[in-house]
Amino acid sequence: MKKAVFVVWGIMALQALPAQEHMTPELLWRVKRISVMGLTPGGDSLVYRVTEPKMAEDDFSSTYFALPINGGDASPLTNYQSVLADKNLSPDGKYICYDEAVQVENVLGKDTYKDLDKTSAQLYTHLNYRHWDRWNKGRYHHVFFKANGKGAKGVDIMQGEAYYCPQAPFGGGEDYIWSPDSKRIYYVAKKKRGTQYALSTNTDIFRYDIQTGQTENVTAGNSGYDRQPAFSSRGDLAWLQMKTAGYESDKSDIVVRGFGQTRNLTQQWDGSVKAFRWRRDGKAIYFIAAIEGTEQLFQVNYPGRSRKRPVVKQILAGRFNVTGMVAETPDGLIVTREDMNHATEIYAYRFAQRDFKQLTHVNDDLYAKLDLPTVEKRYVTTIDDKRMLVWVVLPPHFNPHEKYPTLLYCQGGPQAALSQFYSFRWNFQLMASQGYIVVAPNRRGMPGHGVQWNEQISTDWGGQNMQDYLSAIDALAAEPYVDADRLGAVGASYGGYSVFYLAGIHNNRFKTFIAHDGVFDTRSMYGTTDELFFVNHDLGGPYWDGKNRAAQRAYREFNPITRVAQWHTPILIVQGGRDYRVPIGQGLAAFQAAQLLGIQSELLYLPDENHWVLHPQNALVWQRQFFNWLKKTL
Repeated sequence: MKKAVFVVWGIMALQALPAQEHMTPELLWRVKRISVMGLTPGGDSLVYRVTEPKMAEDDFSSTYFALPINGGDASPLTNYQSVLADKNLSPDGKYICYDEAVQVENVLGKDTYKDLDKTSAQLYTHLNYRHWDRWNKGRYHHVFFKANGKGAKGVDIMQGEAYYCPQAPFGGGEDYIWSPDSKRIYYVAKKKRGTQYALSTNTDIFRYDIQTGQTENVTAGNSGYDRQPAFSSRGDLAWLQMKTAGYESDKSDIVVRGFGQTRNLTQQWDGSVKAFRWRRDGKAIYFIAAIEGTEQLFQVNYPGRSRKRPVVKQILAGRFNVTGMVAETPDGLIVTREDMNHATEIYAYRFAQRDFKQLTHVNDDLYAKLDLPTVEKRYVTTIDDKRMLVWVVLPPHFNPHEKYPTLLYCQGGPQAALSQFYSFRWNFQLMASQGYIVVAPNRRGMPGHGVQWNEQISTDWGGQNMQDYLSAIDALAAEPYVDADRLGAVGASYGGYSVFYLAGIHNNRFKTFIAHDGVFDTRSMYGTTDELFFVNHDLGGPYWDGKNRAAQRAYREFNPITRVAQWHTPILIVQGGRDYRVPIGQGLAAFQAAQLLGIQSELLYLPDENHWVLHPQNALVWQRQFFNWLKKTL
């Protein structure tokens, strides 16, 4: 009798517990997003923005806060710009630099034919006619400076030049800075025009003297990317450098010019730097880089005049990504971090104690109500006996005695880290919370596993890395909790290419596919993409070069369109109308082929989206269609 009463009370107690939710597309689009705006002039507080999606308005709203870096609560700001240190103010306070768009070329028909002001014509005589999601209409952002005061007239330091600063399409205020003596402006530009602009990655750092009006190329000897210039407290200039011309994913190193010499601090280190920040004393540099499926914090010393060899040291390690370095404190750093189950928040890290303190909690209430997936780190042996890291994301309340449908996630890039990122589209937490196991392999081509592993994929798109995908899914399909009859493959960009390619070679492994903005025909991709340096390097060159074996392999053996006759599996194809990186013809041609072959297929066309999905309502449609398709086909 007592046992029966105990059981009844136990059941009642369980019923009284609040029911936990799983992540849904709707909940994902309630997650708030943090971005750090900068520090206050004294450096004692950081200013950050919290952005919240507004689904009904198909927009976002933002609120701003100031947070003391040495402890204390955040305070809301009504005018954040009034308390934010202005990095565009010269150190001596006499000048302001800024950027704005100026008309340099006549591209629009109405610019040339003044009497035809209603024409929509656009005329081009060279490439770089469109980039990312915008057509070139003859306007270029330039850097200006002026005296700090009302009514001062600005001086265009790039007068008449058809070049960009900040760099299009993603550059910002980090592309131009003052020298410590306030006499010069350093700025990043790719001074290539038209067709050469589309073929080159040769951005350089230029130094403009505000007294003489003279400009000097500081990095003229390097033919790859030079970017992110930053001065130390001692006046030494550092920047990120890639050496290989035309290779956007080359090893990225920290180079320092000081004491009359230029030194590459990370040349001997087998990794690639994503972002850096000088240590306050100028004797070392903190940086972020991919390592073993995460993005972590490192430090490299700057020897100065000494001949001592720079030494790279990893500071942080864990199942998370460090996404930014905000400020230095007396005992550590303020950083932003995220993981596959949590969006970005701000943390304080103490070096001596080796611990984190979470400073912002904008999504704590939402996550507290959720049952979270489990993220496991696995290693799989590839067909060439390499050890490959694979992230495996298990549904909430995972039961190893049940069988689950499983998704192979194919990463884009192709040289992009598959780390502990938190995406608002390819969100593993969301996928797992709908009852799917997610298999995310760190296949060939990804940074974080050595430079050779990263570089292997170039000109080998359909080669070893496709076998890496199959090795990963085969290893997991052997597990008793994976339903080997319900496997799907999903991905975007190069991941979309991977889906298209796997559809022709998978040998009945997969039951369904989803490809977003994927390369379907490498030949037409070469003919319509905006950045030709990318396809020249990764595909090996133009399709008409019959003597180039690597290129011919890319356009024949590794071209998904040549394997369409072997397609037979249901496929959902997503295409953005303003995607000029992987243009619209790729998705439309793939859908047309699937339809004509009689394959169950759908096309989700997003006319206002580029290579990504940025509008809240479009993003929610994307998520709903993604999971509706899986319900129908998997």
